Amino acid sequence: MTVTRIGMGTAPIGGLFSSVGDAAAEATFAAAWAGGVRYFDTAPHYGVGTAERRLGAFLAGLDPAARAEAVVSTKVGRLLEPGRTEPGTESFHEGASLVRRRDYTREGVYRSLADSLERSGLDAFDIALIHDPDDHWPEAVWEAYPALERLRDEGAVRAIGVGMNQTAMPARFVTETDIDCVMVAGRYSLLDRGAEEELLPLCAERGVGVLVAAVFNSGVLADPRPGAHYDYAPAPATVLRRARWMADRCTAHGVSLAAAALRFPLRHPAVTGVVVGARTPTEITDDLALAATDIPADLWAELDQEARGR
Repeated sequence: MTVTRIGMGTAPIGGLFSSVGDAAAEATFAAAWAGGVRYFDTAPHYGVGTAERRLGAFLAGLDPAARAEAVVSTKVGRLLEPGRTEPGTESFHEGASLVRRRDYTREGVYRSLADSLERSGLDAFDIALIHDPDDHWPEAVWEAYPALERLRDEGAVRAIGVGMNQTAMPARFVTETDIDCVMVAGRYSLLDRGAEEELLPLCAERGVGVLVAAVFNSGVLADPRPGAHYDYAPAPATVLRRARWMADRCTAHGVSLAAAALRFPLRHPAVTGVVVGARTPTEITDDLALAATDIPADLWAELDQEARGR
């Protein structure tokens, strides 16, 4: 199984930081598809099911031959149940009639995927990832992983893995299980190169695919202005200063900080692809243009030197 080098993440489509309407979501998916994107990542967490529903609706509108080109990943670990959620809870502004409940048991995995299939209208998912099991290692490795392994053996999913905002636990999954891929969010970027210390070498050694998400670190590497987000919260002053320095160096070399941020992970041979989130057609077409930008070698040298000096 292969994925496009640039994939689309659907957290913004699920209302991350601000609401998105159904029509805007459909137009954004259409722009991604027109730009050659064939890999889409979603999760129940994103707008408590809103992102899965919207992605499924878009894919249902494609003819069967085109639909067969798409590769879709979703995640397990959060079940959605009836309840009232205030808009903006966990940074999402959609799906206020459901609440999330963590569940990494075998039964929770099977129920989660069944619910995701029902919401999306899809027949199957290509990739299933264990989502954010930071405080649930025993359940994730002894229950969630075997459940996904069984589904892979049965052909119900084509690949399995883990998606997290850290590197230590994904590295354990790589060494202690037979996962196919990891999705690492925010930990391999111009501001945080933590994944290259252990996780990326392990994945290269064992043939595990690496999908890098959150390359803009929630926004600060796209536009380092006051109030920009870093790791889903307002960026600290120290982070803003570093991002602005990087932006100045990029400008001096005739490229944007956002282009360098998006291209950065693709330099590493262990990285399979980059997943970028978008909420509007303009955002995704801009991202695709950034992905095609040539970054001068001298700029990479400056940015690498700054990282080594920290």
